[in-house]
Amino acid sequence: MSNTVLLISLSLGCAAGLSAQCRPPAGSHEARLLAFYSVPAVFTTDFATVDLPSGDVRVSVEGAYVPTASATLQHTEFCYTGKAEHTGLTHFFGRPRVAVGLPGGVLLEASYLPPITIDNATPNLVSAAAAITRRVHRDLLLTFRVHGTHGTVRGPITCPQEALQQSDAEAPCYGTRPSEDEFKPDMIGGEIVGTMIPSNSASRIRFSGGVGANALRPRFRVGFSDLSGGTDRTRILVNTARVTGFLGAAVRIGSRCNASTEAFASFSDAVTARAIFGCSVHP
Repeated sequence: MSNTVLLISLSLGCAAGLSAQCRPPAGSHEARLLAFYSVPAVFTTDFATVDLPSGDVRVSVEGAYVPTASATLQHTEFCYTGKAEHTGLTHFFGRPRVAVGLPGGVLLEASYLPPITIDNATPNLVSAAAAITRRVHRDLLLTFRVHGTHGTVRGPITCPQEALQQSDAEAPCYGTRPSEDEFKPDMIGGEIVGTMIPSNSASRIRFSGGVGANALRPRFRVGFSDLSGGTDRTRILVNTARVTGFLGAAVRIGSRCNASTEAFASFSDAVTARAIFGCSVHP
């Protein structure tokens, strides 16, 4: 399972001696790019868990598609002037999940990606959520949910090995050692989810959809030393918010397992698809 999804290839110029902070406006390319690559990390609802019985524990794995930012978005305009970026991302993001059903329709969820280096990336990400579900109609469940994600991904993001060059001191990645960068996709958010459960008790499929809002606090720190003896440690700090929407379905597999899939959109940024498979057990 590759976790390099969060490795944003922000080739930010790597100028000598930089250690400044940059706070780009919400509409800048830098801010929008950080928000774009925060989309796969959103800890969205697993539709199969909204009515998890009290006392049940569901263990699952999630996989999400990572879209590619447009060429226009991959061109810095505020923190660095006119630097083209060398975005090189995997198209897959995965993580484990665990959910616990509590009395009164309450649900707690958590996920943790430990600091194990994969493809030169070292993630250390934790996500958590709490939800409460109510039946508002015979065939309709309504879920109110809050969630958050915190942590870091470290690795050669701005200047990986393949981007290094020794021919032009004025060009990005003028050096022999890959950068040691850090990305923090921190966020909190809330969602309202509606789930249609067919009246036919034999049906194994349910349909869900909803809307949400996320407060994003992504942070990025460059860590590159060039052959001229300078080190770029510029920090990029972004505070912004996004409205989201999602639609999908869950299917029961056997008596204890389920699979769910959804299309998820952060309307200002990107659309992604994710799938979750898991099984519930009695402790």
